[in-house]
Amino acid sequence: MAGTGVFSPGRAKIDARTLRRDRWWLEPALIFGLLFTFVVYSSVRAFWDTNYYNEDTSLLSPFYSPCLADACVEGSTHLGTPVGDWWALSPALLILILPLGFRMTCYYYRKAYYRSFWFSPPACAVAEPHKKYSGETRFPLIFQNAHRWFFWLTLPYPILLAYDAYDSVHHDGDWGVSLGSAILLFNALLLLAYSLSCHSCRHIMGGRLNHFSKHPIRYWGWVQVSKLNGKHMQLAMVSLVVVGLTDLYVLLTASGAFTDPRIG
Repeated sequence: MAGTGVFSPGRAKIDARTLRRDRWWLEPALIFGLLFTFVVYSSVRAFWDTNYYNEDTSLLSPFYSPCLADACVEGSTHLGTPVGDWWALSPALLILILPLGFRMTCYYYRKAYYRSFWFSPPACAVAEPHKKYSGETRFPLIFQNAHRWFFWLTLPYPILLAYDAYDSVHHDGDWGVSLGSAILLFNALLLLAYSLSCHSCRHIMGGRLNHFSKHPIRYWGWVQVSKLNGKHMQLAMVSLVVVGLTDLYVLLTASGAFTDPRIG
């Protein structure tokens, strides 16, 4: 509401936007560049609808996995085509909506893009330009409360990506390891670590318990998730970069830019 925060009548009137002398703008600027680059790249790849599957080594881009429509490239439909032929757009659009929703509603990403894109606020002890504040109680930000549901919906996603890595190792019935299969597996493990480090996951493991001593299994899980939770910011950003680079690797090998090195 108006008149709250740094604009409230009781606050000191300071002409300077902030008294900080450090480069407080550097972090939000870097995050803006990273997120903007990923949004542009992933959008182009989602609508490109080509070079997302390498038939030579069975590499499937994480942007298109699982590929569920009849329009998918032959060999890329590891789980079949339950969507059928009614979906006329890129198959990636059926998949990316869930990871996008999970990251958009993630507590860390909310902080990141609120500061970098909306300057709300751009940094600690730096006044934001907005004169009104309603939090996440109104449309559209009220949908941020759906984060826990996105967590459950995307939890199987790293497992499916790990299966893609296995499928590339067991290519055409022959066993062999390629650089691409290692990249697919690394990407799946990073996404799993990011999901398990989620604040919602930590609350699911240890929330609503009055006595940890009566729930030793949940307590153990809560401890392990808490360790990951301390690295949630790093896992969020690294997993974002790696999933984009994984798609880029599949794109380059599928287009014939170079051959995916394989042993076996």
